[in-house]
Amino acid sequence: MNKDSYIEESKTLKSRIKALPVDSVLFRSDYPEYHSEFVGSTLAELTESGVLFKMAQGIYVKPRKSRFGLVFPSIEKIVQAIAMRDNAEVLPSGTTALNALGLSTQVPMNYSYLTSGSERTIKLANRQVVLKRGVPKNFCYKTRLIALLTQALRALKQENIGDSEIQIIRELIAKETDKESLAKDVDAMPGWMKRIIKPMLNN
Repeated sequence: MNKDSYIEESKTLKSRIKALPVDSVLFRSDYPEYHSEFVGSTLAELTESGVLFKMAQGIYVKPRKSRFGLVFPSIEKIVQAIAMRDNAEVLPSGTTALNALGLSTQVPMNYSYLTSGSERTIKLANRQVVLKRGVPKNFCYKTRLIALLTQALRALKQENIGDSEIQIIRELIAKETDKESLAKDVDAMPGWMKRIIKPMLNN
């Protein structure tokens, strides 16, 4: 590539990236039509100028700018983007699932997800994300609520479910619009969870 072509290609790639909406998540591998080193240098230049922020090796975000500083996409959005790129599914687990449903107010420093793809640990800025291989059954629920609830209750354990947790779960169940899929999903939950959740479907 001669110098003029390089400058023109660089302008084109920069324009494409600058045209992305804020909150976008992008990867170095998103532009296979360009040479990898060329993409890397363009991303580095846009990071240096403040258009992008590098979250991890090969992973960038286009943050929103507010008067309080940069606002980044949520960890959930970044993890979903990683999963989409890998053609995999992901599901919050453990404390991450509890937090997503409002069953815990603790803000996790580390995030845990089940994945149908490969296991790995990713450092995203100052947060650690652990992707652990999950069995296919975890991804078979039709409603995201029950998929999440199954993981959250597993982390919470039966003996720790009190009145406040029951109330939150009851409200979540009431908000679910796909009642038919909800009923089928509840029937597929582990026995002790099903015994807690099923009576809520009639309220």
